[in-house]
Amino acid sequence: MKIVVSGCGKIGQSIIESLVSEGHDVIAIDKDPKVIEDISNIHDIMGVTGNGVDCETLKEAGVETARMFIAATGSDEGNMLACFLAKRMGARHTIARIRQPEYNYSSLVFLRQQLDLSMAINPEMLAAQELYNILKFPTAVKIETFSRRDFEMIEMRLKPDSMLDGLTLMQLREKYKARVLVCAVQRGDEVFIPDGNFVLKGGDRIGLTATTAEVQKLFKALNIYQKQAKDVVILGGSRTAYYLSKMLSQAGSTVKVIDLDPEVCKRFSDDLPKVSVVQGDGAQQELLLEEGIRDTDAFVALTGIDEENILISVFAQYMEVPKVIAKVNRDELAAMAIKLGLDTVISPKKVISDVIVRYARALDNSMGSNVETLYQLMDGKAEAIEFRVSPDFIMLGIPLKDMKIKKNVLIAGIIRERKPIIPAGDDVILPGDRVIVIAGDLKLHDLADIIRG
Repeated sequence: MKIVVSGCGKIGQSIIESLVSEGHDVIAIDKDPKVIEDISNIHDIMGVTGNGVDCETLKEAGVETARMFIAATGSDEGNMLACFLAKRMGARHTIARIRQPEYNYSSLVFLRQQLDLSMAINPEMLAAQELYNILKFPTAVKIETFSRRDFEMIEMRLKPDSMLDGLTLMQLREKYKARVLVCAVQRGDEVFIPDGNFVLKGGDRIGLTATTAEVQKLFKALNIYQKQAKDVVILGGSRTAYYLSKMLSQAGSTVKVIDLDPEVCKRFSDDLPKVSVVQGDGAQQELLLEEGIRDTDAFVALTGIDEENILISVFAQYMEVPKVIAKVNRDELAAMAIKLGLDTVISPKKVISDVIVRYARALDNSMGSNVETLYQLMDGKAEAIEFRVSPDFIMLGIPLKDMKIKKNVLIAGIIRERKPIIPAGDDVILPGDRVIVIAGDLKLHDLADIIRG
């Protein structure tokens, strides 16, 4: 698929990397010739130096024959205008990055309609929603939802002394009677799609599919269940912090935001009166201690500096804060953060890449199903994909145990009439079902891709 991406900052580069890995024909646009040169060399793609709101630049990039146009610059208005022009010039689908808080949900719906946008995405808001979900269920390091929140995938890290250490997955189900499915395990740099004989070890990062109630039941049995975080300290007055603070305060949580910039503090105080705002340097341990970091339920580091987020989060963890989360955009630093013991690390650029890859795969589909949801799991080493099943699927009504499913692929869940099913061998797939598939080393575009031969 031919896709033009305008804006090659952190978000744009992440989008380009994801789309190239999917096999798409990507053309990049950016004002900076050095950026274009670097991206063209790294990804072996065509690059155009220029402005995405310039018609001549768009023509040079071949936007008139593009299946998709993505505007991901730092200017909301520029992105909207670029999408408007690209659509009028022939691009079939347009996606605009729109990140200012002033553009609320109602405004975005109106703009989408008027500009004929396929999608308007806000990386910071999406990241805030992910953070909010985790803070509601702090035992998890990551939570993904499927089928309008009827089904969840939860990632968690087993502690070295975990009660699950040394148990096979079959023994886990027998011992704890919980209707959960362990569908992915990361051990070091390796990711496994396990069967019932797989033996868990302390330190593993595991992915579970189940209803919220069943996961809570298991976590309580393991004595690792944490209640929703009600008292949260946020370091850094970023856009993500703004959206998260608003969500938490509306849900009744006590929120404290720390930032050094007086203008940022004033904006938070004016816009979010229920949020406590502290002007100060959050890198100073004394300030954090004064503001009660020892007594808080959760600490979230959301400054614009990855290194600062990591170091201060390590300190918060040392202070035994029950839940610590750090925003880290650079992949190499995210890996370092995990090695330092930070189990929950989020990246807005990865969130937005997932959304766009999902949309691109949905456009590519033509066989027996459509991609509804797609998430990167286990630091990008596996995928969870939700397919909507059409009457054309070749394996309708056949028990799962009789399907010849490819290696490193697992059917992790079936949602039928909004009722979640943890699949067993006798279960079948029916038209209209939503099927969740975990794939370790494959790029699945259609549900039929899971079948061998």
